[in-house]
This record gives sequence, C-alpha cells and structure tokens, in this order.
Amino acid sequence: MNAVTDAPVRIGLAGLGTVGSGLVSILERNADWIARRLGRRVVVKKVLVRDLAKPRAVALGPGTELTTDPDALVTDPDIDIVVELIGGLDAAFDLIHKALSAGKHVVSANKALLAERGPELFTLAAQKGLGLYYEASCAGAVPIVETLKSSLAGNRIQSIIGILNGTANYILSNMSDAGLSFADALCQAQAKGYAECDPTLDIQGIDAAHKLILLIRLAYGQNLPLSRLPVEGITRVTPEDIRFAGEFGYTIKLIGQVRDVDGKLAAGVYPMLVHKDFLLASVKGAFNAVRVEGDASGPIILHGKGAGDLPTGSAVLADILALAREGMIPNNTGFLAEPLPDADLPDPDEAVSPHYVHFTVKDQPGVMAAISKSMGVHGVSIRQAVQKGEPEDGYVPIVFLTHEAPTRAIKGVLEDAAAMPFIKPGTVHFRVL
Repeated sequence: MNAVTDAPVRIGLAGLGTVGSGLVSILERNADWIARRLGRRVVVKKVLVRDLAKPRAVALGPGTELTTDPDALVTDPDIDIVVELIGGLDAAFDLIHKALSAGKHVVSANKALLAERGPELFTLAAQKGLGLYYEASCAGAVPIVETLKSSLAGNRIQSIIGILNGTANYILSNMSDAGLSFADALCQAQAKGYAECDPTLDIQGIDAAHKLILLIRLAYGQNLPLSRLPVEGITRVTPEDIRFAGEFGYTIKLIGQVRDVDGKLAAGVYPMLVHKDFLLASVKGAFNAVRVEGDASGPIILHGKGAGDLPTGSAVLADILALAREGMIPNNTGFLAEPLPDADLPDPDEAVSPHYVHFTVKDQPGVMAAISKSMGVHGVSIRQAVQKGEPEDGYVPIVFLTHEAPTRAIKGVLEDAAAMPFIKPGTVHFRVL
C-alpha cells in the first residue's frame, strides 16, 4: 500500500453554509480513509465568509484561516483547489474566473451559474488545462455528472428523464400521500428545511431546468440557453388532479427530460403524469432520481438524496479527490471541443405524448359532446374520460386522458375550450410521461 505523502491537498473554501459545513465535517471524520484512497491528506487552508464573528456549525482546524476577501483564496500560492459554495451569479462568477485565471482548479455546486454562464467558464478552464468540476450541482449525492462524463462516455444518449428537484418532489409526495393542498405542503417543506423562504426557483421548475441544462451539456456536448428551454412549475397541481391521476393509475411528478429525436433535442421541465408501474413514480420525499438510456447500455436509473449537508458535501469531495489525483487530464464537460455548439431543438409544439386535460364545466347536456368534437377536429384521440362529483356552484369536473398527440393539437383544444361559455377559465393540462 502506498504511503501517505507529506504534501497535502490544500483547499480554499468559499462559503461555510450548509454544504460547506458538510464538506468540512466529512473531511474531519473521514480524514484517514481519504488519505488511504488519495495518498495525501486534504486540508482546508482558508475559508471565505461574510462575517468573521458568526458562530460556525463545524469546528475548523487550527491551521485554517477565515477571511472576508475573495482574492485571498485566489492569490494564495499554497491553495491547490478553490471550492465555490457561495451560490448566486456575479460574485461566484468573478471568483471562479479569477481562480481559473490564476491557474487553480475549481469545484462548484453552483448549478444556476454553470447553467447560465458556464460556457465562458468552461472555455477558460479548457484554455488553462484546468478542472472545473461540478458533481454536486446536479442531484446532490447522485453521481450523474461522472456517470455521463465517464461511465457512459461511449454511448449515444437517447434520453434523460429525471426528478431533479427534491423540494418539488417532497411537496408533490405530501400532496399525494397526505392529501395536503399545495400551500400546506409547501409550508411543511419550509418548516422541515426542504424549501427556502423564497421557494420560487424550486416550485417554478427553474432549479430543475438549471440541472437539466448541465446534463444536456454532458450528454450531448451542446449548450442550451435557459431562455430556449420550456419550463413549467408545480403551482397549478391540486389534490383533485392528483386524485384523478391516481384513478387513471398515475402519480404527478416534476420531470426534467431530454430525448434525441432525429438528431434534435426535445427537452423541457414539466409536471407530468408518471404511471405507477414506472420506478420514477415510487421516488418519494426530497429524493432525486435520473433515468439515462444509452444506445449500448440501455436504461440505467440513479437514485439518492438530492440535497443536504452531507450528501452534497460528499459530491463536492468526490470532485476534490478527482482533481487531486496525480497525472489526470481534467474532464469538465466530457467533450474535447470548446466552446461547445448550441443545441438544435425541435418545435416544442410538435412534441408528441399522451395528455391529461381537466375541464371545469357547467352541469348541462351537450358539454361532453362539444369538447369531444373539438378534440376530433384537432386530431386528438380520447383514451379515457371521467366525470365525477356533485355539482358545485353548478359546475362539475370532466377529465380526459388522451392517446399520443402533438402539443400543438392540445393547444388548439384549449383555445376552443376558452371560447366555450360553459367551461370555467383555468383548464388544467399536464403531459403524460
């Protein structure tokens, strides 16, 4: 067995919040184990914080220095790897850019930054021959980044379908299992620390979209701007829709997916009906899961904790160890060419899938016939229809589950319905996985 050398790997850590504290905790309690694997110790030399006097959740070693100056991490010649865990866009971008320019490897968990401004940083890292690693940015402890970069590198990826946001999945799980309203499930998620005080990025699907953009870059070697990705959140999901979906044999999940359709990438983030026989339907609480299908590997599912101090800290540490190993060539995006080309996307309105449509209509004769006629005109075939419940204020729900149809056809039906005086505004439409 190789002996542990005297020269440690020195880390400059930016941010000592939840994930930063988790990383420090793992480094402390698994120090001997890490040294056995790496042949070197990993030590935190400097930590960038906002307030030097603030109490810390973890104890730092006697040789660790606190600083409020970001440049202290970049200019210190002893620091080998800068770990960015401060989040946000501008300050984090400046820190990573300076660190790469100064010849230092970087590890980041910043999905928003890498999704929105990653191309510039990856190009700089390639020019410098440095690593910019980000396993912790996608699905927490789930090793999806390394799987796409290395384990499945010889495959043409046919599809990626995933539950990429633990907050949304926790909310939908509680709505399904406990019958909670969206508002009550969100409050519970906030009380347990699964949702931020401002949960907008999670419940509007933006967080999942950031992760999907990173996975598309890894799987297909193409950049996809957030502005071109169709994104819908979960705020319109109701207990009634969850109940109807259950009667059809489905559960509702927030799904991020991309499929290779004749060389174009059909991608989006939507609340979708997932059949209860699918493994993704059984993913509960704040867990994430990703299904990847390669042309050689076939389908593979990765499942695990999508957030938290230790799970995410574990993913950060995996990147640190990878960059610290001697003689490695950094593998940032999984492709040699930088910058990567932009993704070629089909018209999202031409995407074909089954659909769930929930109308609220006046309880009167002829309504079902009028809606069915509109579906026929637009070429939408009805698979199942349910009309249940006592009239409330003279209105009743009618729910349709369709066979596969292009989104454009469903939009045509919804436009027709909006003009029908006996249909209440606010018709609900979800895609079916």
